[in-house]
Amino acid sequence: MPVATDFPAEIEQLRHTYASVVAVTDPEALRGRIAELSEQAAAPDLWDDPDAAQAVTSALSHAQADLKRVQALGGRIDDLETMVEMAGEESGADAEELLAEAERDLAAVRKDLSDLEIRTLLSGEYDQRDAVVTIRSGAGGVDAADFAEMLLRMYTRWAERHDYPVKILNTSYAEEAGLKSVTFEVHAPYAYGTLSVEGGTHRLVRISPFDNQGRRQTSFAAVEVIPLIESTDHIDIPETDIRVDVFRSSGPGGQSVNTTDSAVRITHLPTGLVVSMQDEKSQIQNRAAAMRVLQSRLLLLKQQEEDAKKKELAGDVKASWGDQMRSYVLNPYQMVKDLRTNYEVGNPDSVFDGDIDAFIDAGIRWRKQQEQAVD
Repeated sequence: MPVATDFPAEIEQLRHTYASVVAVTDPEALRGRIAELSEQAAAPDLWDDPDAAQAVTSALSHAQADLKRVQALGGRIDDLETMVEMAGEESGADAEELLAEAERDLAAVRKDLSDLEIRTLLSGEYDQRDAVVTIRSGAGGVDAADFAEMLLRMYTRWAERHDYPVKILNTSYAEEAGLKSVTFEVHAPYAYGTLSVEGGTHRLVRISPFDNQGRRQTSFAAVEVIPLIESTDHIDIPETDIRVDVFRSSGPGGQSVNTTDSAVRITHLPTGLVVSMQDEKSQIQNRAAAMRVLQSRLLLLKQQEEDAKKKELAGDVKASWGDQMRSYVLNPYQMVKDLRTNYEVGNPDSVFDGDIDAFIDAGIRWRKQQEQAVD
C-alpha cells in the first residue's frame, strides 16, 4: 500500500525554498528594472539603433517573464494548500479525487520551483548572455568526428525542446563522416550561464560503426562555451593584432558549396586564437561573425585571467572541473555519467535526443558548491 504524502511537510518545504528564491530574485528590484526598461522602450528614437532597441525590448520581456514566474509560483503554492484543506473536509471519492489532483500539482510546483531555483544560481557576470558553443572532434579518428556531430544534434535538440533559436556560424566537415568542428549561437535567457557547465571533454565508448571488425572504440570531443559579445562590451582589437585570410567555403567531403572566396579565418596574433566562419552568404558577414566570436573569446579570456589572479590570492585550488566531464557508454552497458557530479542515466538515446536538463541542473548546483568551497 503506497505511503500517503505528507502534504503539510511538503508545502512547508516548498515555502522555504520559495522564500530563498524570492530573496535572491528581489521582486521589488525587478519591478524597478521593468519600469526603467519600459521607459527606455517608450522612447520615440528607440529604433534609430535597431540592435540597441532589440536589446532593450528583449531585456524587458525577460524581466517581465521572471517577475510573472515568481509571482505565479507563490500563488500556486497557496492554491495547493487550499486544495489539501478542501480534501480534508471531504470524504470518500471526492476526497480521493482532490488528493490525486494535489499530488499532480505538488509534482508540477516542485519541478517549476526547482527550475527557478537553478536560475537564481546563475549569478556570474556574463551568465545572462547568449552563448557561443564550439564542438571539436578529438582523439578517435572518424568515430570522434561522428561523436562531434552527435553532440551537435544533442544540443540543437535540447534547444528545440525549449524553443531556443540556434544559429550555425561555422561548420568544418571531416573527410569520411562527421565534423571536425562546428560553432553555433544559442539565443536564450541565461544561455551562457546554463550551457557553460557543458564545457570540457566528452568521451564516447561504443562498438564502432566504422570498424569492419566490430571493435569497441573510445573517442573524444571538446565542447567550448563562451558568452556572446554585446555592443556595450569594450574589447578593442587593433587591425595590427589580427591576420585575415579568405578561402572558399566547403561542404562534406571537401565538396565546394560556394564558388567565391567568402569564408574568413581571423588569427589574433598576440594570443594565437583562430576563428573561422563560412556559413554566412558573404565575406563581409563571415568577417563580422568571426570578429564577434573572437571578441567573445577574448572577453572570456580576460575574465579567466582575472579569476586566476583571485584564485592565486586564495591559495591552492583544485584543477579546472571542465576537463573529462562526461562519459557516454553504449557498450558493454548503456550509461551516461557526469564525472563531476556523479549524476547518471541508463538511457543514452534520450540524452543524445536532447534530454540533458538534469545533467545541466546538477552541473550548475555542483559548480555553485565548488565556488562556495573556495570562498
